Amino acid sequence: MTPSLTVGFLPSLTIMSTAKDKLIVALDVDDANRALELCDALRESVGMFKVGMQLFTAAGPDVVRQIIARGGRVFLDLKYHDIPNTVAMAGVEATRLGVSIFNVHASGGSEMMKRAAEAVAETAQRETLAKPRVIAVTVLTSIDQQTLQQIGIAEEAESVVTRLAFLAKHSGLDGVVASAQEIRTIRDAVLDPDFLVVIPGIRGASASSDDQRRTMSAGDAVKAGANYLVIGRPILAAPDPTDAARRIVEEIAAALKAEPQPADLAEQSHAQSVY
Repeated sequence: MTPSLTVGFLPSLTIMSTAKDKLIVALDVDDANRALELCDALRESVGMFKVGMQLFTAAGPDVVRQIIARGGRVFLDLKYHDIPNTVAMAGVEATRLGVSIFNVHASGGSEMMKRAAEAVAETAQRETLAKPRVIAVTVLTSIDQQTLQQIGIAEEAESVVTRLAFLAKHSGLDGVVASAQEIRTIRDAVLDPDFLVVIPGIRGASASSDDQRRTMSAGDAVKAGANYLVIGRPILAAPDPTDAARRIVEEIAAALKAEPQPADLAEQSHAQSVY
């Protein structure tokens, strides 16, 4: 991203490009043909596509290859959670697939996350591959306090998220997946401006929250400091998905104009020191 003094002074085209890059469309469909149709329709309007459990189980890794071959970037959302060696080897294969981001569960622990990060870095260097960002799921956006208590966790969700985000950072991961409600808490706990905060369960300003219990509008999430927004149903269920994506990008762009983000402020400092 081009260094700038503040987001508010960026040219409109640059703001729109930055806004587009922040939008990840969740391809939560059950067959490859529909996923590729959406990829072709939306590729120029969004920054990345999420391939999750449903599509990956239905279509396998080949759909990821096809999206990348079409020029799309992929967030592989399989939430790996197993013994450290198994997760590390899965990370190696995700790297070979060419995905831009993939995730693991932070609750798998520090060793699991460290082994995954190390295996990915070693494989990318050895095989001359692009290194994907490895991020950790903290607490699913569908989980509320009652659900946490059901699984034996008495802490508030915000406290759990903060602890897991800190653990992910110190285990060598590149960021976390969390609810929009915890963005500012994560930013306060992890001071590295390059630490990614990826927010699922995002809706347009007028959309319903469906089964996402700790959610927020796209504009508000960007103002709070989100790097990426993962949006599915508000786009996929729209009569015109391309128009729906465009409207969300415009909402993100308006938020970027209104308030500089942590990463942008870091670039400002870097630009001033360089120039």
